[in-house]
Amino acid sequence: MGNQIKTVLFLGALTGLLLVIGKMLAGSQGMVVALMFAILMNAGAYWFSDRIVLAMYGAKQVHKDELPVVYDIVEKLCLRAGLPMPRIYLIPSDSPNAFATGRNPKHAAVALTHGILRLLNREELEGVIAHELSHIRNRDILVATIAATIAGAIMIIADMARFAAIFGIGRRDDEEGGGLLELLFLAIVAPIAALLIQLAISRSREFLADSTGARISGNPYGLASALEKLEYAASRIPMSSNPATAHMFIVNPLSAETFMKLFSTHPPIRERIERLKRMSPSYW
Repeated sequence: MGNQIKTVLFLGALTGLLLVIGKMLAGSQGMVVALMFAILMNAGAYWFSDRIVLAMYGAKQVHKDELPVVYDIVEKLCLRAGLPMPRIYLIPSDSPNAFATGRNPKHAAVALTHGILRLLNREELEGVIAHELSHIRNRDILVATIAATIAGAIMIIADMARFAAIFGIGRRDDEEGGGLLELLFLAIVAPIAALLIQLAISRSREFLADSTGARISGNPYGLASALEKLEYAASRIPMSSNPATAHMFIVNPLSAETFMKLFSTHPPIRERIERLKRMSPSYW
């Protein structure tokens, strides 16, 4: 419940930041325009983001006769979780990883790389798939879409503000003062704040998916063991991926040196493993 409350607060902060930017640009009308802009972006991402990201990684839908073991695991876990069967996709990559996508449980997909199928045993694979089904069950895809699109709107406004600053647009000596300070806030502070909030949301949802996944699979140690293997292997075989979609994967697909800890889309693997190992049987 704690992670869910954090997510609501973070989304509220992100929306509030967007409204503040709208008000700074054009008063009350600017707030309305900023909110409408975010809603339109969310609608587009909600309907099309799954197809875009699957195509981005060359994911190919597979059927039961092609991956019988995976289908058996997914069917069993979906029954436990009370979820409809998602579509299964295979990503042609040796880097071990997985993600879930789709606008709701009835239109969901789970994508696995070739690498993860070769690396993990059945118990560990159950933990990973349970984690991904948890994202579907917890509506994390929708949450991530909302966060990403609001942050994206803020980034667009920030780009416009930087353009204005370069060419001296909006540098007025108004009696209220602060014209330049507002421009600097829009160009520098706002996008950094939006990014940090978005990343905090992503990390909170990962913790929630770990705990929910452990309850679905009935075995937190399977997921803990999988995360340990994935951290080691993914750091040595980084995936060619877009940083904008890194938050979707069960472990960061980019090399560990790419981002500072503060700007990481995922919580530290060590902390995730320790939390899973501390879960008592009565918890799930």
